[in-house]
Amino acid sequence: MKIHLLIEKQKIQSRRHIYPSLSIRKDRLDRMLDMMLEYQTQIPEVLSQDFGHRPEMLTKFSELAATFDAIHYIKKNLKSWMKPVKRKATPPFNLFGAKAYIQYQPVGVVGIISPWNYPFNLTYGPLAVVLAAGNRAMIKPSEFTPRSSALMKSMINKYFDDDEVEVFPGDASVGQEFSSLHFDHLLFTGSTSVAKKVMEAASKNLVPVTLELGGKSPAIIGDSADLKKASDRIWNGKLMNAGQTCIAPDYVYVKEEMLGDWIEATKDSISSMYPSVFDNEDYTSVVNDGHYQRLHGYIEDAREKGADVIEINPANESESEKTHNKMMPTVILNATEEMLVMQEEIFGPIMPIKTYNQIDEVVDYVNMHERPLGLYYFGNKKSEEDFVMSNTVSGGAALNDVIFQFIQEDLPFGGIGPSGMGHYHGIEGFRTFSHARGIYKQTPLEGLLKLMRPPFGKLIDQVISTKIKK
Repeated sequence: MKIHLLIEKQKIQSRRHIYPSLSIRKDRLDRMLDMMLEYQTQIPEVLSQDFGHRPEMLTKFSELAATFDAIHYIKKNLKSWMKPVKRKATPPFNLFGAKAYIQYQPVGVVGIISPWNYPFNLTYGPLAVVLAAGNRAMIKPSEFTPRSSALMKSMINKYFDDDEVEVFPGDASVGQEFSSLHFDHLLFTGSTSVAKKVMEAASKNLVPVTLELGGKSPAIIGDSADLKKASDRIWNGKLMNAGQTCIAPDYVYVKEEMLGDWIEATKDSISSMYPSVFDNEDYTSVVNDGHYQRLHGYIEDAREKGADVIEINPANESESEKTHNKMMPTVILNATEEMLVMQEEIFGPIMPIKTYNQIDEVVDYVNMHERPLGLYYFGNKKSEEDFVMSNTVSGGAALNDVIFQFIQEDLPFGGIGPSGMGHYHGIEGFRTFSHARGIYKQTPLEGLLKLMRPPFGKLIDQVISTKIKK
């Protein structure tokens, strides 16, 4: 009942205060900054508890620093984003002083359904741009990270009135109720399968949605690539959060004659970053038993269907030594379409490897499958880079790196097709959570306007005739 009462409360307030001033919006952003400063030590602690183990430095970088960067960027640009945008009035009206412009208005109340893998970043990042656009927000965090969700609620309740922002922790039933509310916009971050249910529920109230999903993001190794650099960067991105990242590279495409060198580079990269795994403070645990078993199921499925499985275990640690759901980085060779690792988004430290002879084979493969959230190309041939980028479609992309397109605040972030729809970074995010109201301001001059009223004469016919042409 509270959830339904609150959305009505927020809607009433949003209609009483339709267009919050710049100072009000900046005050809300400043409160977010104060809030995160106060809780900066608790956030890594609760996240590590939720995961079983999560490195403090990873949380500081991905949850804290990245969110601070986003809020500061928004504050810096908000004044210009709020200004009306001039457009051209249609001739001949513009000749007599008529004007056209766009006013970006708050949509009202925005629902945010956030995921478990980066719960603070993927809640507070969108929240910042939602508030910057002048809206109010209701948040449903993931039940997979309950301590983080509880802390999030405490943080929000301390710094915001519930008619500004409120958090509703709970299980899937709360999520179902939440997604059925009559929001003015709904943002969902999570899996494609759940997104379909969220979108179906939202459609009953004609609620527009932004979906941030995932998919199988390829990393393509061109024959001109520096294998050591490519391997270091790919595995750094893959093993960040133990692969539990929506834009992590999901499989690698490497030239057939480079496969042996790539495997050696892989072993060197992983051993250098993680000399051990189970007792390594820098390595993240898989979030729960269910996901841990799912990942091991992928490996066994691949092995049964003929794949060569290479477990990278630099310190030769035994499974009996571990105390968390940590999982060794694992390479799958000879990966085929029949294997689950090539059918499902992996979301873990498993990397299938595919080989090719010509780059067009890779492009054809990518284009025959669902469009990914990320696409990564490594190489120093401008012609090949242009070929790959001109002949593939993905939500975003990075060249000679992975993942870090996400933290470029001036770039839109979003998917396409099953990897998502809409954007929420930068000015594109501001406009996602705004209504672009087109406004036409008529000239005070009556001359031309009179011609357009009955009784019609030859002059207006001549004016219209100039427009009817090829």
